[in-house]
Amino acid sequence: MLNRLRTGATSAIIANGLVFAIVAYAALLIEYDSDLYYLGIQEDEYLEWATFWAFLITAALSIVAAVRQHRLGQGLPWFLTGIALFCLFVALEEISWGQRLLGYRPPVYFLDQNFQQEFNIHNVVDTRYRKLALKAVIIGYGGILPVLQLVPASGRLLTRLGVIAPPLGLLPMFLATYILYAWYPWSHTGEWVELLLGLGFLFAALVAAQHYQAGIAGAASASLPVGLLLSTCVAVVTLGFVTAAAARHQTQVHPGNVIAVKSELSALQEDFESGRVRLRCNLHKRLYTFVQEYDQTYLNSGAFSALSLQGMPEERAEFFIDPWNSPYWIRDRCASQNGLRTTFVYSLGPNRRRDSTRTEIYGDDIGAYISAK
Repeated sequence: MLNRLRTGATSAIIANGLVFAIVAYAALLIEYDSDLYYLGIQEDEYLEWATFWAFLITAALSIVAAVRQHRLGQGLPWFLTGIALFCLFVALEEISWGQRLLGYRPPVYFLDQNFQQEFNIHNVVDTRYRKLALKAVIIGYGGILPVLQLVPASGRLLTRLGVIAPPLGLLPMFLATYILYAWYPWSHTGEWVELLLGLGFLFAALVAAQHYQAGIAGAASASLPVGLLLSTCVAVVTLGFVTAAAARHQTQVHPGNVIAVKSELSALQEDFESGRVRLRCNLHKRLYTFVQEYDQTYLNSGAFSALSLQGMPEERAEFFIDPWNSPYWIRDRCASQNGLRTTFVYSLGPNRRRDSTRTEIYGDDIGAYISAK
């Protein structure tokens, strides 16, 4: 028993240390290498993929723990099954249900109502409610449940109900995740919070699977081998980098698409240089969002829109979608290093991921520079 307690304390310290190390890494990046920081938070980069793998592995481990719980005769494992379904949903939402990988066009509702023009549900929900829901998950699952498990009366009730609280030793990481999200010290802090939350769920699922394998009555009392903890965390990070690298090289180069993109960008360039479209300094948005937020409706009846008369699908024309079913983007950089204004419209290209910098069309992105009026 004493050895188990020591192992549990050590694994909890390491688990919390790993999370705090990630926070420190993010802080150092934003301070000393902002370009590398902004590269990491892009869609389909290592941060997003590591988050995906953390939640996906958690879903698998939760199913394993649920099966073991049922075999021990401890009732219907509804809570662990719910955790598994929740984590699977989050994992698939994180990668927009494979939209960027497969290159399919989402239904019109998501093109219109989702500000990212992607096939996922969480970005359709109002930002205030989305943030409130995430805070509730962090503090409810990682903070309130472990404390309730400590109280004899509520602990017995949770056990009878089949609710599996995460270990109390993981409380610091969940609290740190909540504080980081409420504080939001950096741009796109939410991306880091999602990874930290995924790791919190993952560590809790590891403990649940471990203790039910040993037939231990409660998850909160189980210990987690340090080697298993470290190897799982390394696996998540490694899979994040490997999958990001693989996604970076997946491509659908079709000569007809490249020709169409260049023609469409030329039309957009003509629309912007007509003088009827008002640009905004230091702007970086999807074109459809730009039109909606700044009431630039001229783009809905300009040269780009007219391409629908020549065979471009009307949905692509209406929502400013390229042939690979990714949004067209506008970037207006007023404070470039050489003191000149840099403005361009661009497509993410065949690999459907951003390669361009803040001042240059780069990689397999295809774009057109705009002369500011």
